[in-house]
Amino acid sequence: MAVPKRRQSNQKTRSRRAHDFLTPKQLASCPQCSTAIPTHVVCPNCGYYMGRTVVEAKE
Repeated sequence: MAVPKRRQSNQKTRSRRAHDFLTPKQLASCPQCSTAIPTHVVCPNCGYYMGRTVVEAKE
């Protein structure tokens, strides 16, 4: 079985693991009601998406 000859440095370990962390969700503001929502999603507050009302808002 292969065994490493030398101990791996902290810098090498951390640079390898740099891509393992989660990235926060990208949020955009609704042009109708200015609520922060994820991109490409119907606004749950007003039902607005892509320049028109898709879902009727609950009152």
